[in-house]
Amino acid sequence: MKAILLAGGQGSRLRPLTLNTPKPIVPIFDRPFLRYQIELLKQVAEIDEIVLSLNYQPKRIEEVFGDGSALGVRIRYVVEPQPLGTGGAIKFAAGPKPQGPVVVFNGDVLTSVDLQAVIALHRERKAQATIVLTPVDNPAAYGLVETDDDGNVRAFLEKPSADQITCDTINAGIYVIEGETLDRIPAETPYSIERGYFPSLIAQQETFVAHTYRGYWIDIGTRDKYQQVHRDIMTGGFGAPPFLEAPGTALVSPDARIEPGAIIEGPCFIDAGVVVKAGARVGPLSVIGAHCHIGEEAEVDGAVLWPHTWVDRHAKLGALVAGRHCQFGRNVQVGGTAFLGDNSVVTDFSRL
Repeated sequence: MKAILLAGGQGSRLRPLTLNTPKPIVPIFDRPFLRYQIELLKQVAEIDEIVLSLNYQPKRIEEVFGDGSALGVRIRYVVEPQPLGTGGAIKFAAGPKPQGPVVVFNGDVLTSVDLQAVIALHRERKAQATIVLTPVDNPAAYGLVETDDDGNVRAFLEKPSADQITCDTINAGIYVIEGETLDRIPAETPYSIERGYFPSLIAQQETFVAHTYRGYWIDIGTRDKYQQVHRDIMTGGFGAPPFLEAPGTALVSPDARIEPGAIIEGPCFIDAGVVVKAGARVGPLSVIGAHCHIGEEAEVDGAVLWPHTWVDRHAKLGALVAGRHCQFGRNVQVGGTAFLGDNSVVTDFSRL
């Protein structure tokens, strides 16, 4: 069985972080985001090939995962000749005349959905397509997916008004699709699976079913959600490495150097090669990437710092996000709304 990861987006909502780092490999603690999805797909023994559908900076992603052997999987890469939309990308990645079910995963979703159960439902119902749905608290803010009592998909409601809301379930970006049905998608043409392929199944009354998943699901595509993922994993709201065995703790690499007098408050993450100088404080929900330096009497309070960032003495950082090789000078104060790309410099005594 083939699985397709749609990982071609530019990650515009996460800029400037994604100017040099494609969204699928933005770091979550010490690992690229897409690794979480690959590990989930590994749990399905039938999946013998994972296809990464790429468009934006594909070489950067291929450099990270290679052929997949280091993760115990087989990875193949396809690069869209142009942005093809979700449907066009799936057809292009599936190749000519795909047979049997294909698992499709949007490349910005983190979840622990039971893929085996989704595939089993797909086969039991002899469906042409199966879609995973997830409930949301504010249905008016999303496009909703309406089903009948038997779980058949009946309608897609784009940003409905209050009187149109009949359910609270949205498209979770996870599908099982019979390869033969992809013939209806035009080749190498921009095409939306949500606006074209799925409505065609409904219009032709083909078997199109939903698996409603009420566990953890999040789209990391915004700054707030990106930070929330870190908080959820650290606190145990979502059980995942590196906090799977020790949620709520201060997870400090044995290769980090914490000087006497430094204060470390969990839950937080401090990666290999980090130096935390005497008198410095790393507060709860902070993430300190590899080879960062936290100077004397500096405070990091809930920030996510990518590797090789330098925080000079007496600096005070709130719950900001900063890319690789950033520099925060002496006595700077940077609030939690800051969102800084790679190589950003905040000079001594600045206030942001």
